[in-house]
Amino acid sequence: MRPENNKNLGKALVLDELFDLTLYKRLLDIAGPEEKEILNKLVPIETRHLGLWQNFFKIPKARLDPGRKIKLWVLVLIAKVFGRTGIHMILQAIEVHGIKKYLTVWNLYKEDEIGQHVKGILMDEFKHEDDIVTASERTKIYPERVRDIFLGFNDGLVEILGAVSGFFAAFANTSSVLIAAITVAVAGSISMAASAFAAQNSQREVENTEIGKRKFLGEPVDDLESGSQFASALLVGVSYFVGALIPVLPVIFGAQNALISIVVAAITIIAVSYIVAFLSGMDTKKRITTNLIIIALAVSITYGLATTAKTFFGIEV
Repeated sequence: MRPENNKNLGKALVLDELFDLTLYKRLLDIAGPEEKEILNKLVPIETRHLGLWQNFFKIPKARLDPGRKIKLWVLVLIAKVFGRTGIHMILQAIEVHGIKKYLTVWNLYKEDEIGQHVKGILMDEFKHEDDIVTASERTKIYPERVRDIFLGFNDGLVEILGAVSGFFAAFANTSSVLIAAITVAVAGSISMAASAFAAQNSQREVENTEIGKRKFLGEPVDDLESGSQFASALLVGVSYFVGALIPVLPVIFGAQNALISIVVAAITIIAVSYIVAFLSGMDTKKRITTNLIIIALAVSITYGLATTAKTFFGIEV
């Protein structure tokens, strides 16, 4: 069966390629010389892919839908804020998602004509990934730093929202809620920073052992350079604290219950979850749904426990 009659598949493939092409062109406006070298290779390839699907599915014209326009704006903003690191991180994420998508399509249609087209595109995608990774290593770009920021922010927001909810149930005044929430946020950020430092230190020891092993065996060794352990730990700790401030800010501005904190946190977590999922190569809907469920559980459980403890012990603070 020829799948050109599948309008949904055709439209999705065309719009995805149009999105990638538009993104690469936008990034060219803010990229440095080395990033432009990569992008100038990608633009004609994506142009060819777009034309292939437009011809195959008989879709001569296409325009980005509102969802893809918002995604484009967000990614360009990330590139502007984080510079070269942001651009490399975005390019890697785009290639990961592209490979996952086309592998799925290939498994469905590998016996049909579309399977042959997908096979060629996958070879291009694998080559893209190799070029981007090589360039990242050459310029010592560490996209994981940016991921650390969003992950730390995400953890701080979810954990402190649960704490704020419980504090509102346990305490009779907002001053106590505010003091307790800030105290927990500071302690949590220190704990996260310490954990990140320990993880980096362990990774460095493993890398050094591997280098020593290769040198002993006379094998070629590429020195594995990673970023500063202290800088990484500081980044995680600070991003955690910033995320923790999101549910605390409504309390600072006079909120008398946890409702505003929950609403603000939910909106923020949707945006952050989307970014984290995209940059990590995860399914965005699954990540958002998971985090919203976690928020609901954290709020309900902490509020319920605090209410039960307050009632059982008869304590008013």
